[in-house]
Amino acid sequence: MNAVVAAAPDNYPQPRNEGATILSVISRAAADPNCDIEKMERLMQMHERIQERQAAADFAADLAEMQDALPSIGERGNAAGRYTYALWEDINAAIKPIMKQYGFALSFRTDFSDGIAVTGVLSHKGGHREETTIKLPADASGNKNAVQAVASSVSYGKRYTAGALLNLTSHGEDDDAFTASTGFDITSWADAIKDALDKDDLDRIAADLRTKTGIPAPAMRQIRALWAARAKEVKA
Repeated sequence: MNAVVAAAPDNYPQPRNEGATILSVISRAAADPNCDIEKMERLMQMHERIQERQAAADFAADLAEMQDALPSIGERGNAAGRYTYALWEDINAAIKPIMKQYGFALSFRTDFSDGIAVTGVLSHKGGHREETTIKLPADASGNKNAVQAVASSVSYGKRYTAGALLNLTSHGEDDDAFTASTGFDITSWADAIKDALDKDDLDRIAADLRTKTGIPAPAMRQIRALWAARAKEVKA
């Protein structure tokens, strides 16, 4: 299993002006018929490195900004009474609209050459990406057939890698337990969002939410996730 290594945002330079300067130099060099080709290539390589550093900085900044918006996912999956877990379809539905808002996309690669390897890839609109991989055996528990065993392991791999890349959290479906852990009851907000008939209703809820103080961050993330999911429904 490959760990996701996140560099501190302070370690990334902010080279926008530098990039513009290099482009200007390249433009002047290209216009010079006596320009040395090797010098031009070095300038292009320097420009590419600047772009890569800026893309990494933008990725880190937007990922940090997105953290407060990501919800805690309810655990509707049940492993034969041994433990509960968040279903991949619930995770995917909750995070997709938020990732889109901040310019991220999540994709997966699978490799079955030696066990079941699932790689999650978090891509950013600026061009930078991070990835992590987990290698699993086929999950034959619960009398699954061979196809179901592979599908179960792939689903687990998606849940795991998405959680690692986005620092996701989950909670039990018991609302009382969630309330106890956050110190805030989201029931009234959840009911209002569920009863919203259109985008205007949702916008009024959002405006009201912005005026409220004292809502813990985990509860706020859950309310925002419910709002985003309902907004997608009414739009459809």
